[in-house]
Amino acid sequence: MTSRRLLLLAARILGVCLVLSAVPATTATATTAGPPVAAAAPTVSEGEVMPHLQALQQIADRNGGNRAHGTQGYADSVAYVRKALDRAGFHTELRPFSYGGAAGYNLIADWPGGDPNHVLFTGAHLDSVKQGPGINDNGSGAAAVLTTALRVADAGLKPTRHLRFAWWGAEEGRLVGSTDYVRKLSADDRSKIDLYLNLDQAGSKNTKQWLVVHDNEHGETEGQQAFEAWFAARGIATFDIGVGGSDHESFGNAGIPSSGFSTGISDCIHEACDDLANVDPQTETTSTNALLGVVWQLAATPAAARH
Repeated sequence: MTSRRLLLLAARILGVCLVLSAVPATTATATTAGPPVAAAAPTVSEGEVMPHLQALQQIADRNGGNRAHGTQGYADSVAYVRKALDRAGFHTELRPFSYGGAAGYNLIADWPGGDPNHVLFTGAHLDSVKQGPGINDNGSGAAAVLTTALRVADAGLKPTRHLRFAWWGAEEGRLVGSTDYVRKLSADDRSKIDLYLNLDQAGSKNTKQWLVVHDNEHGETEGQQAFEAWFAARGIATFDIGVGGSDHESFGNAGIPSSGFSTGISDCIHEACDDLANVDPQTETTSTNALLGVVWQLAATPAAARH
């Protein structure tokens, strides 16, 4: 998560937490009506998610303690994710860009099938800062997206919408990778993206509520309602945040509807202590299952339903 939005996001969190502390948890839980979660959506266990974070920690350990843009640690992180996706049957490609005098890459993965004129796009940034391994920020989001993509493959999902996944580079350099990707899209390609879903810091410790992105400017309700309905059905409190502070901002700035969620800023943000011990496995697993449930639901939603 970029530093330019951290103070604003922290202020939002603090303000809402003060309100939440004065009301019962059931009151804080979102009540926004939304379509039911797809019954066929799979769920995963901690043992299916955490190994990806362990692998990213090992990559950082081998490469000076970080996985930052322009480093071997980032290159190895991309290689790890891409290998898993290629084995699962995704079409993958690297989209290059340059930042700070170093080459960077976004990893894009498309699942065969679905309407190419209506794309459900899900992503998370894969880079860390140079000060640490970035396991919560944002190995946690990257691992949740990877786990979701692999379950799509395991199920042989035949979606109504086309499914695309991304792992962004240089987010810590102010959303460089995702901004470069969106900027290079043609107007026609932009119009084909129904919705972008983003995860950033999905495994923060001591999480009491999930921060769901509301893109009110572009009238996006489909994603936010689906996430809030999923959490509400399980008695999990949520509150809304605006578009900003992570890669969904790149899409929102281009007029592409976006949503997603975060579990809030961790104590070790942008520090060496943002390691495997900085992630709560139960929170990470809940976040992954929330993403799975929503992707399953929206993948099956007829494209015309959003108009």
